[in-house]
Amino acid sequence: MSWRRGGGGGGGDGGVSRRWAVLLCLGSFCLGLLFTNRMWTLPDANEIARPNGNGEEEGNSLVTGECGPKKVQLQDYKDMLPDQDTHHDVQTLDKTIASLETELSAARSLQESLLNGSPVAEEFKISESIGRRKYLMVIGINTAFSSRKRRDSIRYTWMPQGEKRKKLEEEKGIIIRFVIGHSAISGGIVDRAIEAEDRKHGDFMRIDHVEGYLALSGKTKTYFATAVSLWDANFYVKVDDDVHVNIATLGQILSKHTLKPRVYIGCMKSGPVLSEKGVRYYEPEHWKFGEQGNRYFRHATGQLYAISKDLATYISINRHVLHKYINEDVSLGSWFIGLDAEHIDDRRLCCGTPPDCEWKAQAGNTCAASFDWRCSGICNSEGRIWEVHNKCAEGEKALWNATF
Repeated sequence: MSWRRGGGGGGGDGGVSRRWAVLLCLGSFCLGLLFTNRMWTLPDANEIARPNGNGEEEGNSLVTGECGPKKVQLQDYKDMLPDQDTHHDVQTLDKTIASLETELSAARSLQESLLNGSPVAEEFKISESIGRRKYLMVIGINTAFSSRKRRDSIRYTWMPQGEKRKKLEEEKGIIIRFVIGHSAISGGIVDRAIEAEDRKHGDFMRIDHVEGYLALSGKTKTYFATAVSLWDANFYVKVDDDVHVNIATLGQILSKHTLKPRVYIGCMKSGPVLSEKGVRYYEPEHWKFGEQGNRYFRHATGQLYAISKDLATYISINRHVLHKYINEDVSLGSWFIGLDAEHIDDRRLCCGTPPDCEWKAQAGNTCAASFDWRCSGICNSEGRIWEVHNKCAEGEKALWNATF
């Protein structure tokens, strides 16, 4: 085809004018658009397979056929899985998670109740005690490595031995143990001596504590935390190894307060804060108690005192942040100042040695604990505790006939 300019009136020799060439191009373009739109029909959105791992969506895919798009249903392979076993595993996992959530919620409720000073829910107390024997009291006798004679004097006076001690635990719900830690060099000769003594008598409670007179506050804290983890009891008692105890009378005193949640029982006192170095019971932190000559807050004397389970649990939970004063009875009292705890002053827990406890016994007002105030215990207790026991003891029948 040749291009040439048109002359006077028309074309010639089969030539095509410029006007027709333009029209022909436009027509071809429009036909091309129409043809393309009719042959390439886009599939619907729900016909497009999405590779996201979902079996239902993978079941539909698009294939091309002779006349256009065609939807093909693929087989659902989920029906071939062991659905029954999977369902059982899911149920087991759900039950385990629910059980753990319940226990966690109960533990949080207990801690909040203790910290807020509100009573612990009865349903928690019941569920917590499942699988654990409930005891009336745990008596921890504070002792030292050098106190073998004191321990023997207690074993042969007011503390039952052998089968009688087991009977006391099973029938009366009373646990008695000597409480002692370990030496600065664990496994030394004094530790081995205690281990040998424990193999013979089986009446020790070893705690994670380095022994030392100036560390009694820490020992007391560790004792309560350990005891509450070992035995579920209404009360936890601390007594020194130079004090005479009438177990039945002590049990009767404590059993009257079992329904109270936070009880602190002992002979309450408020002694002077001693700021002079070198004197007995010197208080290094005397400045915390105000001006010179001030007195301590009310607290139980350290020879014997008892606390309820909620208070022992509070000590166990917060033992890492409770402040320790040099005197352990002051420390214990300070831990309960901010709590809604009831202080019970019972003078039967701090009777004197004969003739005091003897006269009271004859009058029918038997003492639960006897010692000499001037010695903070029975003076020369290894020998004199026999005298106290003979004149002030409640009698063996009183213990076995007692009901708590």
